[in-house]
Amino acid sequence: MTAEHRTSTGLTKTLIAIAIIGALNWGLIGFFNFNLVGAIFGGGARMDTNAASRIVYAIVGLCGLFAAFMLPALRGKTTARPTMGDRPMIHAR
Repeated sequence: MTAEHRTSTGLTKTLIAIAIIGALNWGLIGFFNFNLVGAIFGGGARMDTNAASRIVYAIVGLCGLFAAFMLPALRGKTTARPTMGDRPMIHAR
C-alpha cells in the first residue's frame, strides 16, 4: 500500500466517521429533541424545531445508524477501477 493510498484511506475513514456522528446527532434531535454535540461542547442541549425539520433529522439519523452498521462490511472490499468499454481509463496526473 502506498503512502498516498494510506492517506486517502485514512482521510476517507475520518470523513465517514464525522458524517456518521453528525447523522446520529441529527437522529437524536429528530427523535428526542436532544443535541448531543451542543450538550458536549457547551451549546443548548434542547432545540427549537418544528415537526417537518424533526422528521428530516430523524431520517438522516436512521441513515447514519445504517451507515455505522454497514461500515464494517465495507472493510476489505475494493472498488473497481472505472473503465471505458474493454479498456481501462487513463488518468492524467
